[in-house]
Amino acid sequence: MTTTGGPAWQPDVLGDGWEQTVLTLPDDDQGAAVTTVIRHTGPRTSRHAVLYVHGYVDYFFQTHLADAWTALGYDFYAVDLRTHGRSLLPHQRPNYVRDLALHGQELDRVAALIRAEGHDRLVVNGHSTGGLVAALWAHARRGRGVVDGLVLNSPWLELNRGWFDRVVSTRLIDVLGRFAPYVVVGQIAPFYGRHLHRDTGGTWDYDLAWKPHEGFGVRAGWMRSVRRGHRAVARGLAIDVPVLVCTSDATGPHDRFHDALDRTDSVLAVEHMLERAPLLGPDVTVVQVPGGVHDLALSPEPARTAYLDAVATWVRARLSAPRP
Repeated sequence: MTTTGGPAWQPDVLGDGWEQTVLTLPDDDQGAAVTTVIRHTGPRTSRHAVLYVHGYVDYFFQTHLADAWTALGYDFYAVDLRTHGRSLLPHQRPNYVRDLALHGQELDRVAALIRAEGHDRLVVNGHSTGGLVAALWAHARRGRGVVDGLVLNSPWLELNRGWFDRVVSTRLIDVLGRFAPYVVVGQIAPFYGRHLHRDTGGTWDYDLAWKPHEGFGVRAGWMRSVRRGHRAVARGLAIDVPVLVCTSDATGPHDRFHDALDRTDSVLAVEHMLERAPLLGPDVTVVQVPGGVHDLALSPEPARTAYLDAVATWVRARLSAPRP
């Protein structure tokens, strides 16, 4: 389907019922860049919309999440940010951006597209790094009416490491990221990914070329920008729309296999989210989901439904969503 006067929509890799459009972005330090918007096919049925923003080493594939938002009366959109998933170009370093603010510029473009399709309310649902990006973006655009609410699924608000890495290593990264931004300074642990994917005993099927268990290597320039984002959150943001922060109720070790991978956040520290969430703005609600994993939408039941129900309850109460 092509919207009259708008972007050209093409079939998406998700198959029947899904389509995508690619937006060309200004060149960045790696050269040409694009961002990809994904949505259900067919006419827009609501004046309310939600935009899903994925995390690091991630892309959009959670179609059941779209079903939940559609049941709330929201047209569903997702974005694969530059260098991620559908938007990764051959010359680019995967999942790398030198400044998270560039992702904010992408969200401006996508939000404008969604508004142009007749939506007068926009909620952004961000997961993990996508939650950090969405929070920084909403803070920077406060007072402009570009977003009406944030739903943050296990947002990355602080580094899940000890004091040395959070203080000393961060100072080193700040220097290295400026002068040698492409140097690999770390790697994500594979245990959570192996737990999720069906080929290694999990429930979910997704493209391991776009979401590999070990990631693509954490680069200094990207980490420098992430840590600056964390410092901004620690100083306090002033997001001027309602915010829902959802987390698991327990933290598991991120650096080894353990028997609670199916019921803890084994990527980030829940304690950090609980500490930093009130600093996002004056209207923040925090909900902990018993037995949730890092991506709460990929949790085993009953945690997955508990998360989606918590979102629905909050949206109806705080944003006056139309009931299905």
